[in-house]
Amino acid sequence: MNIFKKTILTGAATAALFVQTVLPAFAATTITISGNGSNSDNDADVEIERETTVVQENESDIENKIDVDANTGDNQANDNTGGDVEVETGDADVDVKVQNSTNTNVAEVNGCDCDQDAEVKIIGNGTHSENEVDLDLKYKTEIYQENDADVDNDVDVDANTGDNDADDNTGGDVKVTTGNSDVKVDLITLANSNLATKNGNGNGAGSISAMILDNGSYSDNDIDLELEREVLLDQDNDADVDNDVDVDSNTGDNDADDNTGGEVAIETGDSDVKVLVDNMSNFNAADLDCGCILDILAKIDGNGTDSENEIEAEFEDELETFQENDDETENEVDVDSDTGDNEAEDNTEGNQNGDPSIKTGNGGADVEVHNNSNTNQLGSVDLEGLDWMGHDVNFTFDLNAFLMALLGL
Repeated sequence: MNIFKKTILTGAATAALFVQTVLPAFAATTITISGNGSNSDNDADVEIERETTVVQENESDIENKIDVDANTGDNQANDNTGGDVEVETGDADVDVKVQNSTNTNVAEVNGCDCDQDAEVKIIGNGTHSENEVDLDLKYKTEIYQENDADVDNDVDVDANTGDNDADDNTGGDVKVTTGNSDVKVDLITLANSNLATKNGNGNGAGSISAMILDNGSYSDNDIDLELEREVLLDQDNDADVDNDVDVDSNTGDNDADDNTGGEVAIETGDSDVKVLVDNMSNFNAADLDCGCILDILAKIDGNGTDSENEIEAEFEDELETFQENDDETENEVDVDSDTGDNEAEDNTEGNQNGDPSIKTGNGGADVEVHNNSNTNQLGSVDLEGLDWMGHDVNFTFDLNAFLMALLGL
């Protein structure tokens, strides 16, 4: 049992294609050749064929370029004479959220042809008669789902409360106080999901009976039955995700130099950076197990001398699945969280007898990068628990159902 769960709270644009085909079941098929005279030649050739083709294709090219400059710094208080000099900046807060949700295919095909009933009889025909029934039942379902996503996110954030100057002042205290610089970047990309299900109808059981009964001497009786079910599934995803995040959070680089008289103090705020990059791409899920049960009855009984009687039955259940993912994800995160590089040089004490002081805040950076890509599932799919673009994904892989589907059981 393989369990995968991913929860994302926020939503964004979604390109989705939903196809549902509802096909009526064929009625019960009855073929009878009976009561025909001597030397008669009787043939019944019946072919019932149903074909369903679903083609879903998405292509998206998304480019986001975000440049944010939040600045309360770069202030100057220089060459002042007399009185106190104070530079105090406010906070620089930046919150950037980018979420891309693209390329979803959902195909729900109702009708597994499980409850097909067929009855074929060659009964009570005369001497030397030739009787033949040829019955072909063919059901074919083809599902093609394809996604191609090219996502390019470029986020450049500069949050600055630093780079302040208080130089060459005479008389009074000099104080530089910066606010906090807080940057939060959430970059989430959800790309390429395919879901295909084939649901049963009726009670999931069908019956086929073939009987050659009570035909005359020297009669030639043949029943040829062919039942063919074919399911072809092709799911293909191609994702190219490129994330470039550049964050510069600065409360430092402050100068208080060459001041005469009074105290000199530099106090910086905190620099806090949080970056989350979360990529989910290329998910294929298919549940094609219809759970069909087929009852078969073949009987040759009570036919005359020298009669030739033959029942030939061929039952074929074929499942072909192709699930393919191609992912190329590149993440580049460059974070500079700075509270340092402050200078208090060449200052001359005044009558306050205070020493120059520098006090920096905290510099923090929290970076998370998550990549979840390339998942193929064939087997049991819980539609109620699966919401890829919503974005709560919770699915299980049922190996037993997979084997049963392959064996046609």
